[in-house]
Amino acid sequence: MNKFKGLDFGQALEQLRAGKNVARRGWNGSGIYIGLHKPVNEFMTQEFIYINTTGLITDNDESPKSLVPWLASQTDMLANDWVVVAARSK
Repeated sequence: MNKFKGLDFGQALEQLRAGKNVARRGWNGSGIYIGLHKPVNEFMTQEFIYINTTGLITDNDESPKSLVPWLASQTDMLANDWVVVAARSK
């Protein structure tokens, strides 16, 4: 039995604050990750976490790709399978 132990949510947040991207190993679909957006102008004055599905690999090339704000579920916050990932581009 594989006993993978990754980062917990607090550690994943620390990695986001350090400029890294993170993903859950248990997420469906390869190529999804979250990152931290820092304000760059007076219209966006607070940091926010976004999810990037641009690199999502599926059997359907018509699947939507997006970059949108992300909100953690209870399952995400209690998970210990977070990993640091490199940003992917298409």
